[in-house]
Amino acid sequence: MEGVIDHHMRHLLTRIGGYDHCVTEFVRISDQLLPPVVFHRICPELTHESQTKSGTPVTLQLLGGEPDVMAENAQRAIELGAAAIDINFGCPSRFTNSKAGGAILLKEPERIYSITAAVRRAVPDEISVSAKIRLGYETTDLAMENARAVEAANASFITVHARTKVDGYHYPARWEWLGKINDALAIPLIANGDIHSVDEFLRCREMSNCEDFMLGRGAVIQPDLARQISAIQSNNAVEPMLWHEIVAVIIEMTKLMQTQPAMQDKKVLGRIKQWLAYLKRHYPEAALLFGEIRGMKQLSPVDALLRGNLGH
Repeated sequence: MEGVIDHHMRHLLTRIGGYDHCVTEFVRISDQLLPPVVFHRICPELTHESQTKSGTPVTLQLLGGEPDVMAENAQRAIELGAAAIDINFGCPSRFTNSKAGGAILLKEPERIYSITAAVRRAVPDEISVSAKIRLGYETTDLAMENARAVEAANASFITVHARTKVDGYHYPARWEWLGKINDALAIPLIANGDIHSVDEFLRCREMSNCEDFMLGRGAVIQPDLARQISAIQSNNAVEPMLWHEIVAVIIEMTKLMQTQPAMQDKKVLGRIKQWLAYLKRHYPEAALLFGEIRGMKQLSPVDALLRGNLGH
């Protein structure tokens, strides 16, 4: 999730727990080998054995449309310390698609195969290479063919967001498609799309027959959702986080962002508002707080309001 789940958010969410691994924002590959600084900006965890501070493995994600250039950059990522590579064939962004990257490639299964195969050949066998797709661009007509192309390219596993590009995020995820694709593949399939709560996880699991799941927006809507899901999978129970505990995490994220020399208060404030906009889908208190700070342009009064919520 570009601009949402950066290395600070990965640290905080994986510390709460429940994640087996997490994926970076994508590194955009065009027509050249990128300098190391680009990879380190997207994935600072490269200098920490490709793990978050809590020890959760981090996969570096690449997005691009040229097999040879993607392979060359995958090699560089591994040389810099990446422990695994994921290829983004699902981004619905109009700009990304106009640059022959992301979901536009779902129109060309043979190109999905070529890119995935080139990256797979370029890195050592012990390095996981995976791909994330949607069900298609405009329709689901090529859903199975695209998934089989990823498998034929010897990917380690595939993640499927159960929507088309045209669906965006506005229509319910078609979880039933995940079961169809899963039945047709030998490689593991990770279910993705509209898993924002425990109830939605349970319904997705029932409809898809999948055992593995990826959280996107659900990870920031309900920060302990992965921990709750992991407990259910282990036949255990865990108490949901309370609002004041969530606020404490937001305050910590604010402090982490302020340690970055180039991070201005305006950007920090924007990230706080962004997170509250997600959180208000699950926490009524977040909606109230978002309403209070929405028009604020200074960080200090927002910080004061956050700290005032610690006692609620």
